[in-house]
Amino acid sequence: MATEMDELIEQLKTTSVSQGDATTTLLCEISATKDPKLFDKHELAECFLRLTQSEDTNVRKEAAKCIAEITKSEVQRKKFTKREIIAAFLECLRHVPTEDGSMELPIQICRALGNICYLNDEARDLILDLKGDAVLLQLLDIATIEDAANAPQFIKVRGGLLSNYLLGGEGLAKRAMELGIMQKLQAMIDNGASNVEQHEDLLLNTLPLLSILTENVADLNFEAQLNIQLSRILAASTNPDLAEMCLELLHYQAESDEVKLLLAKDGLCETIYNLLEKYKTLASTSEARALMKLACELIVLVLTGDESMHYLYTTPLLKNMVDWLDSTDIDLLTTGVLALGNFARTDSHCIYFVEQQTMNKLLQVLAKNNGVKDDVRLQHALLSALRNLVIPKPNKNAVIQAGLVQTILPMLEIHQPPVVFKLLGTLRMTVDGQEKLALELLKNKTLIEQLVHWSKSSDYAGVTGESLRLMAWLIKHAYLNKIAYALPRKGDAPAEQIADKIPLSQDYDRSSLNEFLANEGTVEAMVSMLTAQHLVMQNEALIALCILSVVYLSKSGEPEQAQRLQDQLIECNVGAKLAELITKSSDSMTKEIVENLQNCINLLKTAEKLVPHLEQHNINELLKSIPILTEYCTL
Repeated sequence: MATEMDELIEQLKTTSVSQGDATTTLLCEISATKDPKLFDKHELAECFLRLTQSEDTNVRKEAAKCIAEITKSEVQRKKFTKREIIAAFLECLRHVPTEDGSMELPIQICRALGNICYLNDEARDLILDLKGDAVLLQLLDIATIEDAANAPQFIKVRGGLLSNYLLGGEGLAKRAMELGIMQKLQAMIDNGASNVEQHEDLLLNTLPLLSILTENVADLNFEAQLNIQLSRILAASTNPDLAEMCLELLHYQAESDEVKLLLAKDGLCETIYNLLEKYKTLASTSEARALMKLACELIVLVLTGDESMHYLYTTPLLKNMVDWLDSTDIDLLTTGVLALGNFARTDSHCIYFVEQQTMNKLLQVLAKNNGVKDDVRLQHALLSALRNLVIPKPNKNAVIQAGLVQTILPMLEIHQPPVVFKLLGTLRMTVDGQEKLALELLKNKTLIEQLVHWSKSSDYAGVTGESLRLMAWLIKHAYLNKIAYALPRKGDAPAEQIADKIPLSQDYDRSSLNEFLANEGTVEAMVSMLTAQHLVMQNEALIALCILSVVYLSKSGEPEQAQRLQDQLIECNVGAKLAELITKSSDSMTKEIVENLQNCINLLKTAEKLVPHLEQHNINELLKSIPILTEYCTL
């Protein structure tokens, strides 16, 4: 085969251009090759340059066709990257459509130039230098193609040529923007959207150019009309490739809240819902499933905008998403949950979902999917939604009564960080103001042991933080109301005054806190939390330690328990942690944190063993360095 090709090439080199028929025959034979690498050893550019300048249109056409085949090889792409060849091709394209209306020659030139440009920055730079980008973009102005038989092929190769050129990067894309490519593409898409089925080829070869521009031009925002057209094309098309292109482009654009609202009002989410309902049973291949997920994700993305979410709350989409809670398809089910979680971003919506039993449906779904082997994405979505629902105070008791805690506690066996993070956050929101529940959970040995473990060993900062915060919240919401009167509103009360205020009689049940402290590492967790990165966590740690001090270091406390807590606090080096807290955070401390800090230190000083420990770390002097206290003193 190689020898035969060598002979054909030698004949071509010795054939006169004037011998039109003989040259055309040779070119046809050469272009029929199936292996472009057969050309690699030959130097063909000069020979073909001569042929592209022939006055015989057929010779020029077959020469361009040959070049298109030859330059499928990387070696020949480089050899054909010559200014003269590219200039000759651009000159020809400048006069498209031709006088006779035939598209055969332009098609072959687009193919040849497109292949030369493929992964070839040198060729792209030559086109730019020759101002050929304007010539290429001019091809987009051809709306009516008289050569009907070759129209589909021209549309395809025109798109391919421009794609291969624009893939050269940001500079070429921005230059194309300056030359008005977006207006040209908008016109073509408007034309295509008028009859999607008829203009399917046009759209399939135009939308990729939009994708390339989107990837190469930062913050490229489409005109509202273009986004609406993409939405309409998605609704009208039955071609999965076209649907995928529309979805991907809309994904890019819907990062903007303004576009989210535009698409919401245009009915995009309802369109996607209807398409998914229509085709859900056909999503049996991996490609179809990927397309389905892309569509689902776009619904959720649109709902992340505040205005778009509020608008869609008033549309049938809300009921559609509730209906998907009954779906057996994991992607539709997860999308329904994610959508409802996004709707549940206001108290009024959350209260409505509880009143309408939507919350119960979410709990039923979670009860079926709360195991180690269940879908992590669905679990994360469910916990996110339930966390939002439990935030409004009117909802808390209803959600607790419906069995939220019993449903999510088995999920402690799951160790996927995103799920754990949401699980702990949901529990923390649930115990807010719920004394009875907090008391119960403090006694849950499995929960507390797991929280201590995660607070020390998680590689995921969010899980560490939420573990510590949940323990602090359990202590606070179980006991703060019981001992609050022992804490002065201003933190500067002397330790002996605080000691006198601490109740002498045990008029509250300490059993929950006793069981909490019986778990190894709980005191250490609260002390370590003092030096957390976030001020809110530092404050929560101070409140928890204040409560522990009131309950156990008072005169009414059992001496053995008081001694044990003092020993644990010293072992955890509470003095060093307090010193570190003041040193690192004093400049940013709020009035509330400073008061809690003073209360905590004064309470600790009521314990005999802790006084020298705190003095060892110079706590009194460090307190005086806190700016907010200095300001009070100088007023």
